[in-house]
Amino acid sequence: MIDKDVNDLKLTDNVELLQRRVMRLRRLAAKYKRAEIIQNALLGISNIATKAASLDDFYIGVHQHLQRLIPADNFFIASQNPKTGMMSLPFFADEKDPHPTELYPDEEISAILKRGITGYVFRTGQPLLCDDAGFDQLIAQGEIQGLGSPCHQWLGVPIKNQDMVSGVLVVQSYNEKINYGELELELMGFISHHISGVMERLLHNEQLELAIEERTRELSQAYNSLKSEVKERVKAENLQKSLFEIADLSASNVAQHDFYNRIHQIISQLLPAQNCFISFIDNNNTLSFPFYVSQVASEYPASRPMQDGLTEYILQHKQPRLLSSEDIKTLIKHGDIYAQSPALNKTELMHQWIGIPLIINGKVVGALTIYSLDKKQNYQIKDLELLTFVSQHISNAIERKHAVDSLKRSHELLEEKVTARTQALAQMNINLQEEVNQRRKIEAQLVHDAQHDGLTGLPNRNYLMERLSQALKHVRRHGLDQFALLFIDLDRFKVINDTFGHLEGDRFLIETAKRLKSCIRENDTLARMGGDEFVILLDTIHGTQDAVEVSERILHQISQPYLLANQDFVSGASIGIAFSNTSQLETSESILRDADKAMYKAKSNGKGCYIIFDSKLSYQSEQQYDLDQQLKLAISQQQIKIDYHPIYDIDQKKILAIEPKTHWHHDKHGKWEHTKLLQLANNSQLELDFDDYIFKQLNQDYSKLKQEFGEEIQLYMSISSQHVKHKYALRNLKKTVKNSGIDLSKLTIFFNEKSLVKDTENHLNAFDIIKQLGANIGVDHFGTGYSSLSSLSFLPISTLMLDNEISKHLLNENQLKLVKAYSLSANALDLKIVATGIDTLQQRQQFLALGYRIGQGRALRQAH
Repeated sequence: MIDKDVNDLKLTDNVELLQRRVMRLRRLAAKYKRAEIIQNALLGISNIATKAASLDDFYIGVHQHLQRLIPADNFFIASQNPKTGMMSLPFFADEKDPHPTELYPDEEISAILKRGITGYVFRTGQPLLCDDAGFDQLIAQGEIQGLGSPCHQWLGVPIKNQDMVSGVLVVQSYNEKINYGELELELMGFISHHISGVMERLLHNEQLELAIEERTRELSQAYNSLKSEVKERVKAENLQKSLFEIADLSASNVAQHDFYNRIHQIISQLLPAQNCFISFIDNNNTLSFPFYVSQVASEYPASRPMQDGLTEYILQHKQPRLLSSEDIKTLIKHGDIYAQSPALNKTELMHQWIGIPLIINGKVVGALTIYSLDKKQNYQIKDLELLTFVSQHISNAIERKHAVDSLKRSHELLEEKVTARTQALAQMNINLQEEVNQRRKIEAQLVHDAQHDGLTGLPNRNYLMERLSQALKHVRRHGLDQFALLFIDLDRFKVINDTFGHLEGDRFLIETAKRLKSCIRENDTLARMGGDEFVILLDTIHGTQDAVEVSERILHQISQPYLLANQDFVSGASIGIAFSNTSQLETSESILRDADKAMYKAKSNGKGCYIIFDSKLSYQSEQQYDLDQQLKLAISQQQIKIDYHPIYDIDQKKILAIEPKTHWHHDKHGKWEHTKLLQLANNSQLELDFDDYIFKQLNQDYSKLKQEFGEEIQLYMSISSQHVKHKYALRNLKKTVKNSGIDLSKLTIFFNEKSLVKDTENHLNAFDIIKQLGANIGVDHFGTGYSSLSSLSFLPISTLMLDNEISKHLLNENQLKLVKAYSLSANALDLKIVATGIDTLQQRQQFLALGYRIGQGRALRQAH
């Protein structure tokens, strides 16, 4: 019995062991089955990804394959754009609900998804298996909003890419018999993990294809653009070629018929012209057709009086026209054409018609016409514009051709009728050609003379200012380029004129011009500004050293002895250098003024050197400006004092005339005498105000002066030549002189000799006006070497006043002869001549011996 119980117990243990093994085998079988299902799902999705041509095809394949594994009739995929953050539904399938955009048409799909349960899974990044109760609980917690129809179960799994949620994979069930469990949740998780990479790859491929399409489209557009440009260039080349051919044709000696045939061939190269004709209207108002080609007629139209045809319409309106057949019908309907001459109407078969008036010397002389009969051949506005442009050249060619033909016919007729006079006419033609050539030479010479100095042949101030303006524009466009301006003033030029005479002075200037030219390059510009002043424009220099080297060469060349009147003469030069900059404020006048300032600084430093314009000179200019303002204030406040210096009869020591001289006591600069004040007024451009101030004071003092010096006392007054350079200034001078209380017959107004020579025309005009007022005219600073003695005979002057420097150079026989020549010339021309600067008794005796009877100076005042 015991044995039986033991056996039963062993049997029971074996059964339980077997049952546990069976259970474990079942679990393993279920695990293997689940692994097999997942593996098959992944393999299936991989095959779908391989075969799918787009994301849409991939989503459809995933859905179809998923339906074989789990109930997935209600399935959708939500994805997020990583750039914009917006959500979308690239795939949606549902038994009950339509697409969310149809349920909520007024909302964005992204906003709809984000506030629903799909958005909840997207935010949490965790899988969710939810039934009705769980759904209601999420709504109650405010996590989601209820959207769409209620379902039995909802299963959503996030799609992740590198731990970032990029989408949600969702299945849902409306049937209570269909339930999802851990297997479906795990399966969906595996699928979502696998398809994220596939989605990314397909999306990348899709984006790559789009990029390729876009690039292909861009390349196609670029190709079309380039093709269009090439086509336009070919057209432009054809047009240029045609214009050259027209020009060559006009100069060729071809018959008229061949001439127009060639014109037609040239037009046909540019646009279709199977139907083309050229018409002309003569002085008798008759229309003729020298060229005609047509697809429907072979005979040329006969000449006819002007009527109301299409050709006449173009000739009357003088405008190019492109007319369609409808346009022509409209013109006929309105009576604009063919109303009076319907027999001329041959337009029934015309599709398009272009008429271009031919204009010669501003007059419409004919028309160029082309037309098409084929509706496939369409002219455009650009064809009208092209033909209009070409017609201008054709008109010129026809004009030249007619001129040549007319001349040829005239010559033939002339040869037939006047054979006997052929040689005479030929000689006449030769003479005429010589006259034409001579006139051309004269015109060229006049142009050259207007821009060049008559003595040295160098460019003058006008030419230099033009070149300087061009150079400034160049350096403003090319900021790295630079040029320099050298202002050169020669030393001792006045001594040459006084000692050796004006002829030797001219030889000196010519030789100096040659020496200066040898110091510069071909592309540099050397100009003579007048007198002994020269300016050099050094174009495109590398730096300051270039200008310095040229200046040193010039100083060396000028310092070499000159052979004048068989004697060696040593001169020198002072040079001011200014450099260009890219400032918009710099002008031709300003840089010339800077070089001039630097030159005067070089002269004040002892001559024979060069000075480069810099900020220090600019500072001195600022000081000069301050001094200018003070002078202007002194004039307005009548701080300038005026004394009257007598002019004597040198022999009898009797006062013949008086001359106003100014002086000004400046708090900082001390006393300024008349000469310095004149220079300051000139630098300040206050010459007119300064002269006006002196004249008004002279007018006020005139009564007292007559009482002191007598009724017959003469008044000498020197004024600036600025009064004659502008109409308004000359008008003011005339008004001031005319309205004064001075006996004008006792007044002599003096002008500077140098200014007179530089602007003779304006001075002569002023001289006439002053003479008409009754005043006398004189020339002061005479003998400085600017005017010739012979020119005095043409000037309406009464008195000459020598320059002060002449009295200081009565040192040798040549100088004495020159000063005596001045006296003899004045006496011969019945002119008074006044010696100035007579400061010693010796000078007084010298001037008396030379024939001078009127003078001014310290020695005469002391003797009186």
